[in-house]
Amino acid sequence: MTTRIPGFTTRRLTVDGTDLHFAVGGKGPPLLLLHGFPQTHLTWRAVAPALAESHTVVCPDLPGYGDSGPPGAGVERYSKRAMAATFAELMTTLGHQRFAVAGHDRGGLVAFRLALDHADRVTHTAVLDVLPAVDIFGTLAGASGVFAFHLYFLAHPEPLPERMIGADPAAFFGHFLDSWTKVPGALPDGVRSEYLQALKEPSVIHAICQDYRAGVFFDLEHDKEDKALGRRLPMPVLAMWQDPGDAPLPFDPAALWRSWAPSLTTKAVSCGHFLPEERPEEVVAALRALLG
Repeated sequence: MTTRIPGFTTRRLTVDGTDLHFAVGGKGPPLLLLHGFPQTHLTWRAVAPALAESHTVVCPDLPGYGDSGPPGAGVERYSKRAMAATFAELMTTLGHQRFAVAGHDRGGLVAFRLALDHADRVTHTAVLDVLPAVDIFGTLAGASGVFAFHLYFLAHPEPLPERMIGADPAAFFGHFLDSWTKVPGALPDGVRSEYLQALKEPSVIHAICQDYRAGVFFDLEHDKEDKALGRRLPMPVLAMWQDPGDAPLPFDPAALWRSWAPSLTTKAVSCGHFLPEERPEEVVAALRALLG
């Protein structure tokens, strides 16, 4: 049985050459929600219905993930700049000239790039448990980089990562779904199975590797250029991340995000990496405060 976001309908549109699959529901000011690795738009299944009480909420699968088609050939098409342009065009097609955007993990990087490159269209931005490429790679050194080994492995030239993951995709992706979750029951068996079903497809495995290759070879350079130019996010920004508890993070998320966002609100949440699924009530409350 396919899980759906309650009260939402699913649609498909070809935008900027990409066949996008997305769920949409609610009414009011538009809000774009972007998921992360290794999931689909279903990561918002407990958040989107609450926000749809006051907003028109659009939840797509990222290009190449879930049921969305690949954005085209070549690594650059997976850059967050390219993805941001595609989602800006999606919102235009849906009739939304200005909108808010929130993203988790990889979707947070797309949200960040949307807010930088299309600042005239983005009213509010939220980024959940992620840092810009230039900041995350700048903080990973020595033992502190062990927890993020996938950033390097997935970015290796094809076909090595694809072949290794393809040998047992359930074991590879299941490792992240399980080890990054701290709240029991946050990923029900049915939803976890749907994620893994999508992740066994060779085209999806390749798209995820391309996404991470773009992170190293394009996103990192784009961020460096913007930082050197002093570009900032002019709109209100919310940054949320998991509270590390007794194991402090090797960086200060608030300080790093403040360097990009003068109008910043921050919140640490007691859970694992998957904030929208582990602490949906806290995510909804924080987003309502941002959007209000």
